Amino acid sequence: MNTALALLMRAVNQVVFFKVLKGVTIEQPDAAYLAVPAAYDAGFLPDGALRAFAADPVTEMSEAFVEATRAKGDQCYAICDGANLAAYGWYATTPTTAGSPELLLHFGDEYVYMYKGFTDPRYRGQRLHAIGMTRALEDYRRRGYRAMVSYVESTNFDSLKSCFRMGYRVFGSIYVIRLLGRSFAFSSPGCGPFGFRLEIARELAAGAVIGKSPS
Repeated sequence: MNTALALLMRAVNQVVFFKVLKGVTIEQPDAAYLAVPAAYDAGFLPDGALRAFAADPVTEMSEAFVEATRAKGDQCYAICDGANLAAYGWYATTPTTAGSPELLLHFGDEYVYMYKGFTDPRYRGQRLHAIGMTRALEDYRRRGYRAMVSYVESTNFDSLKSCFRMGYRVFGSIYVIRLLGRSFAFSSPGCGPFGFRLEIARELAAGAVIGKSPS
């Protein structure tokens, strides 16, 4: 079934740009992912640490990205192994670009949007992303937020599987299509209660990449 869907989407995209973004949410932190492995440190990174890590291309976040995201109030929850950035995820409480400046993702005020999950290849297999995300969720819940939301492309089956393992559930989909030089985005009814919608601020550049998955 997954192979058939991937082939179908590939065939459609030979004719027209089309993406299906699966909206996912998680409300309750899973206790199995709250403990930080021994010798690692976890928490929200201060600006100084973010700038230092941004200077290393291995971390996949530029200095310009850090400045822009911090200016709008986004936070980065990370797990560090001494001076090494082992894993991180970014969290937003205001509308956020979804992979390109033309796409602005909106969500309800009671939700936190998780994006740009990263694990250094040297630290994969330890479920550090799941631990960091769960601990961030616990923190935001204490601040009064209801749940966390994110999205995964419909053909990114590994990321969807990872989300389900962490406790996410799918609540709806956003469909992005480009026709005759114009871009359109439509949200399924399940997105309504979450205020989950994609605004196209200006014409989508041909071949733009639609964002990052949460894992």
